[in-house]
Amino acid sequence: MASSTPPNIVVLMTDQQRVGCTAAEGGPDTMPRLDAQLAGGVRFDRAYTSCPACVPARTSLLTGRFPSAHRVRQNSTAQHAYYSTDLLEMLRAAGYSLHFSGKPHMYAGPEDFDTFHGPFLHDGGPDESGEHAGFDAWLRELDHAVATEPSPFPTRSQLPARIIDGAIAAIDSSRQDPYFLWVSFPEPHNPYQVPEPYFSLFDEEDVPERMVGPEALDRMGWRFRWLHRLIEDKRPGFDQQWRRYRANYLGMLRLIDDQIGRLLDHLDTRPGGLENTVFVFLTDHGDFVGDYGLQRKGAGVPEALMRIPLSIAGPSVQPQQRGELVSIVDLLPTLAEWIGAQIPAGVQGRSLAPLLRGEDAPPSEFATIYGEHGYGGVSYDEDERPPLHFSYEGATFDELNSVTQSGEMRMVADERYKLVVDDAGEVQLYDLHGDPAETRDLSGDPDYRHVQERLYHQLVQWLLRVADDLPEGNYQPKTRPHNWRWA
Repeated sequence: MASSTPPNIVVLMTDQQRVGCTAAEGGPDTMPRLDAQLAGGVRFDRAYTSCPACVPARTSLLTGRFPSAHRVRQNSTAQHAYYSTDLLEMLRAAGYSLHFSGKPHMYAGPEDFDTFHGPFLHDGGPDESGEHAGFDAWLRELDHAVATEPSPFPTRSQLPARIIDGAIAAIDSSRQDPYFLWVSFPEPHNPYQVPEPYFSLFDEEDVPERMVGPEALDRMGWRFRWLHRLIEDKRPGFDQQWRRYRANYLGMLRLIDDQIGRLLDHLDTRPGGLENTVFVFLTDHGDFVGDYGLQRKGAGVPEALMRIPLSIAGPSVQPQQRGELVSIVDLLPTLAEWIGAQIPAGVQGRSLAPLLRGEDAPPSEFATIYGEHGYGGVSYDEDERPPLHFSYEGATFDELNSVTQSGEMRMVADERYKLVVDDAGEVQLYDLHGDPAETRDLSGDPDYRHVQERLYHQLVQWLLRVADDLPEGNYQPKTRPHNWRWA
């Protein structure tokens, strides 16, 4: 996919965006401008994160490796990322200028970019002055909760607006093409808030119904129940807000979309406009958005958390929807092939470049997908309450903690079924067609024994595949085109 004129690359990334929340995905009309921009590209209907936590997933994006290989398996260990060459180094070597604006939550910092506008986190950003300072203080006081009234600050103080301000300034200051621009929004991650007109844009009574509520918890893994009890102890009756939570969430997506529109309009005024620009849209992981009576993330590997939106548009891309099972780790090798660079050693992802051209994909390579959860050690039990990095008292909590993230969990899914295993020997099998909420475990049903055995075989194959090839030594591993191993 290399060309004589390397394309500019713009990565638009949201944080914690649930699949199915845009009109292009069959949901509410939350992101019309983005949907229109990506309509001429490829939408992957079955894209997955590598891990349902911010820093491990973003490290996978940068390195093309799963967490067990890049070694960042919790949000507090970004500095320990292990890889040979990452996305930024690859692009720099290919002559790209590098620009970042937004939420990092990764090991790369200002020194790794030509311009860096951040860090923006979920309770504020670097430009705390005047009105922005007041908004950031208000965000911190909200304490990652669901706002029941519109934000009392205008859109220009919202983090997406300030992030786009930085992105526009970066592009205007850049004298070098091609450029790589990574715009990373902290939203629609908690705290769930928006100003008018976005607060009233989606009526509470008209939001999509949730798949299941807290009545399903008895049929879920213990992490779901432990997390629900934790939140209920800290914020009694929190689940009564689920409709407001969903309305705010959808409003946050429309706010982001309007800001993306600002960026697209500005880029279109540059010489050449948008003609030679690759646009990638994705998120790091999903959100419960009220399902199971839960907010945010933190429990297990359900589709609500593991599936992510992923679309790519640009020159030479054939407009289409693809059903192959793909991953966030596939972005680095895809861009490598696109710009004519060598896929770095240790990359575990697969180039999607042939798929973007409309070519057939071998089922052996894309018929299943794999994901990870857990920072290691032994899983806690449902009745344990060990010390955490926050107090059991008060309203403040982090759904990613020593209990919910404990131990090891691995999943493999095919077109219809999902198998989940953990370090305690627990096994779950779900029919994603007949039971999309994953509330009916089929692992003990003899009628599905053949399905379980087949997925066990696939899981073993994936575990062999993600065994780390690094560090490099004297022996030269055999490789195949596109980093495909099973085709």
